[in-house]
Amino acid sequence: MEIEEDEERRRQRKLEEALEVKSLRRIISAYLNYPEAAEEDVRRYEKSFKKLPPAHKALLPHYPSKFQNLRRCISLNSYFIFTMLQAFEPPLDMSQDVDGCKDPHLENFEHGHCHSEERNASSCQSASTSGRMCCSNHAEACPQEKSNIMSNPTTEEVKSEQQHEPIFGSGAGEVENNNEIAECCSNDVADSNGNAFSSPHDWLDPSLQLNVPLVDVDKVRCIIRNIVRDWAAEGEKERNQCYKPILEELDAQFPNRSKESPPACLVPGAGLGRLALEISCLGFISQGNEFSYYMMICSSFILNHTETTGQWTIYPWIHSNCNSLSDNDQHRPVSIPDIHPASAGITEGFSMCGGDFVEVYNDSSQIGVWDAVVTCFFIDTAHNIIEYIEIMSRILKEGGVWINFGPLLYHFADMYGQEDDMSIELSLEDVKKIAFHYGFELEKEQTIETTYTTNPRSMMQNHYHAAFWTMRKKRTTTT
Repeated sequence: MEIEEDEERRRQRKLEEALEVKSLRRIISAYLNYPEAAEEDVRRYEKSFKKLPPAHKALLPHYPSKFQNLRRCISLNSYFIFTMLQAFEPPLDMSQDVDGCKDPHLENFEHGHCHSEERNASSCQSASTSGRMCCSNHAEACPQEKSNIMSNPTTEEVKSEQQHEPIFGSGAGEVENNNEIAECCSNDVADSNGNAFSSPHDWLDPSLQLNVPLVDVDKVRCIIRNIVRDWAAEGEKERNQCYKPILEELDAQFPNRSKESPPACLVPGAGLGRLALEISCLGFISQGNEFSYYMMICSSFILNHTETTGQWTIYPWIHSNCNSLSDNDQHRPVSIPDIHPASAGITEGFSMCGGDFVEVYNDSSQIGVWDAVVTCFFIDTAHNIIEYIEIMSRILKEGGVWINFGPLLYHFADMYGQEDDMSIELSLEDVKKIAFHYGFELEKEQTIETTYTTNPRSMMQNHYHAAFWTMRKKRTTTT
């Protein structure tokens, strides 16, 4: 009987790994398909231009050079993407045959989201100032090296119903009993000085690439805009709107932080990692939690492989011709990153943990671990927001604080025809009532106007009146 159970577990694990490889291969293919999809857009622009009457064409003599400039911008974006992929070390054997695997959730949009027209794509990593990255397999925990910022992504994305083991950094009360250490390996980073790429990794072989729908490539474009929000000087205004109030509130809530025993803060939906890094720089043990490999591949690259500020140049606004004040605005370059992560002054113990928030943190080992939980544009990514709030209450210490910032643009609200999916879409009033039920007390509350991955020079600006609050978990009274 035990032999049969072991065999079934091995079969199930092999199937899960194959599904993960298929999901990751699709995501990598979306990145690799970016240049051709962008070129197809330019060809469409050219086709429309050619249909103009000669008199109308004569009014736009600069358009052919505009199209060539777009191609130049696409090429430079592609160079950044390919360099990023060269530096990525997949945690699984990407060459294995997965043709026989069917994943019912593969068509679902990942659990992170792009707010406004394009939502924010959002899985586990920890970066290394030394250029070394911890490689983890599906079942191992990876303690952080002393110099680590972020480790390689783990094997979870897309499939929200599969169990995922978190990777923890060297802090926050969750590593002390870890006895399994993942193998660490060095990465060969592609040349960032405009030289030709080194020969590609085996997993980048064209034969392993998939034809992916354009919606997947749209997620890549979304990531490029998120890079501006988190890692460019041009994103400072949005960061000041969203991150600054959170950081000031954390600083006020923990005024006497101990360097020997710093408070532990969890950041679910950490995206490209800037907020979690800033919290670490304040003197907290900070752990970001992320679900999307789109995000994780990119954040790992920026955190692990950045050598100087402004090392890369991207063109994030070229993919829309609408609401542009000028072609120069549309084609303007953005330098990233605006800071050197390894020199930012992080607190030892900064890490990222990948996987679905519910599956990773709804575990007995997480009960009462965290001094603070910070959620920024996150709580509306839930199928069941009540479950999110319940878990946050459980993992906080008594007297711990939950700081939230964001709207209620429920991610799964428009998932029509998905019988297995659910979406609980509460009003702000009901969200607060649920929080009170799970032992939270409201200490501060206000509304802050903000944007999300918005082009600051666009004629259209989507603004949120975001809810910003501090809630404290009640202490139990003893008699």
